[in-house]
Amino acid sequence: MDKLKMQSVNVTAQNIDNIAALFPSCITEGLDEKGQPKKAVNFKLLRQLLSDCVLEGDEAYEFTWVGKKAAIVEASRPIRKTLRPCLEESVNWDTTENLYLEGDNLEVLKLLQESYLGKVKMIYIDPPYNTGNDFIYQDNFSQNKESYLAQSGQNNPEGERLFRNTDSNGRFHSDWCSMIYPRLMLARNLLSTDGVIFISIDDNEQENLKKIGDEIFGAENFVFQIAWRRTDNQPNIGFIARVKEYILCYARSIRSMSFGRLSLTEKARNEYRYSDEKGLFRRAILLDKTRGRYHYPIKTKSGNVLTGPWMKSEEEFQKLDEEGLIYWTSGGDEQPYGKIYLDEKKGQIPNDFWGIEFGTNQRASLETEKLFNRRCFDFPKPVSLLSNILRLGSDKDSIILDFFSGSATTAHAVMQRNAEDGGQRKFIMVQLPEPCAEPSEAFKAGYKTICEIGRERIRLAAEKIARDHPGKAFDGGFRVFRVDETNMTDVYYSAEEYNQSMLSLLESNIKPDRTELDLLFGCLLDWGLPLSCPCASEVFDGCGIHTYNEGELIACFEEDIPDSVIREIAGRHPRRAVFRDGGFPGSPDKINARELFKMLSPNTRVKIL
Repeated sequence: MDKLKMQSVNVTAQNIDNIAALFPSCITEGLDEKGQPKKAVNFKLLRQLLSDCVLEGDEAYEFTWVGKKAAIVEASRPIRKTLRPCLEESVNWDTTENLYLEGDNLEVLKLLQESYLGKVKMIYIDPPYNTGNDFIYQDNFSQNKESYLAQSGQNNPEGERLFRNTDSNGRFHSDWCSMIYPRLMLARNLLSTDGVIFISIDDNEQENLKKIGDEIFGAENFVFQIAWRRTDNQPNIGFIARVKEYILCYARSIRSMSFGRLSLTEKARNEYRYSDEKGLFRRAILLDKTRGRYHYPIKTKSGNVLTGPWMKSEEEFQKLDEEGLIYWTSGGDEQPYGKIYLDEKKGQIPNDFWGIEFGTNQRASLETEKLFNRRCFDFPKPVSLLSNILRLGSDKDSIILDFFSGSATTAHAVMQRNAEDGGQRKFIMVQLPEPCAEPSEAFKAGYKTICEIGRERIRLAAEKIARDHPGKAFDGGFRVFRVDETNMTDVYYSAEEYNQSMLSLLESNIKPDRTELDLLFGCLLDWGLPLSCPCASEVFDGCGIHTYNEGELIACFEEDIPDSVIREIAGRHPRRAVFRDGGFPGSPDKINARELFKMLSPNTRVKIL
């Protein structure tokens, strides 16, 4: 039986394999960090193969900074981490399809690479703006805690992954670029072919974000940049009042992108002031002396003849007339117009300036203040802003990801949209457990971390939405998972270094504090299965059996599993089955289990951990 890897996917190795399939002559040998041989790419040869002229020198048009190569390497480096379920902090664990993931978002994105590869329709993030007061993620998972604390200048005994990036830092912009780059690299992998990502930013890093976005997603997949007026008021300080932020949008593939429309404004709806037996409609111009390019005679109701120039060809005009889709004005500039019916209009395309009608920071603060009966979070985004972004970027059954979730406005907006239009969108919120400052209102209210605020925001928002939309069904729950070290024990000693006191380390390859649910969801990540499907547990012949998503996977993590349990699991014909290594006392038992599956369920993939 094969063993589960129990670590995130090695993106670099996958990329090398893909290059090898296309350009086998570019594959050579190199050495890893331990001096062991591994496959590597001859990049000079690859560059030449991709060029139709002789390449000389290293000049190229590119955007770079100190630490860029390390950021790229970090995105591809696998980690030995897992997501541990937290049932007591979840809401409606058994039925919800929403996720709240607590931990460093770079680690979470790595852990989701197989389970959610190409499955996320829309991503929205509101990362640190790098104003000089923001906390920025410090990414160097290979260093020990002492080195990390020395580098970041922190004394936190728990080794928080944040440092304040002040503008006195000689790598002020470089550190921010190194933080955002690997996260966007991994996020792109999760987007579906028709998926889109929206990123909020301000003037401090907008230019750099645009260059990074063009590089990671491709300049051809840039959709638009919205300027959003973030404030109701205009400050009267400095040289100019800064009242806007930006929202950059990229598609995974702009050719495959599906994009929605915004609701019609009241002004736009008022244009549908004409009516016939089919309903309300507005006029569409047919005669246009500037844009028209067709010339042919059309007789008006009073006998006048108009020759154009027309926006439609003569054949198209006659078809509209036969279908009753021509509206004639009377008197004055008597002429025909087309008809555009209100009930056929799916909305309006967005422009690239969004005013205060899309919400402001002040209104967003009031929203959260009303929910919590106090101000618990600074500078949240308004629900109305996210709701309109959801109209553009999501379908009714989409998965929505926000890996800088903060106060969880995105989750609030997803639940509200579902209640309004009957959708079944699912959210995945990711947030680092940043500690609340002791003088803050949130800390005084008993919230120790931003994650506690975010989870409570979702609970309170779900209650409010249920009150505001009675009888409307929507998923107001969420499963909570927390990033932790791998479920497997680490072995640091060679055989000759073991002594009598270390024998207990050989008893099990699983850490003693891990539950069977910990092991089950660790297997899901390794096997690339989503974390939101139904799970049922039962006892058969004294052994616990866990069935995930109606047989997508069945697991038994007992010691010394009897043949009766193996037969029972195989008889259910699961697509996958997993057992712990200690479930089989010896090799004959493993062979026997493998033969039972070959006989009773030959299509089941069986692995051990």
